[in-house]
Amino acid sequence: MSPKKFDVREHKLVPKHERVPLPEATEILKELGLDPTQLPQIRASDPVVKAIGAKPGELVRIIRESETAGKTVVYRIVVVG
Repeated sequence: MSPKKFDVREHKLVPKHERVPLPEATEILKELGLDPTQLPQIRASDPVVKAIGAKPGELVRIIRESETAGKTVVYRIVVVG
């Protein structure tokens, strides 16, 4: 019997990550007035990026919940690495 694989997304300290579909990503960047190169980066080798299947060039939405700050949404561009 092989051990159960650990899903990093289930850890309480890992915020929710989700891939942003291309049409939505284009609209988000337009609303923010940003070019993808202006976004913070996240590597394709990041365990959560691998878990959600995001590829270089895609946009990832990260949603953090906080008792004091409420909900915070940030975006990262996936890069090779």
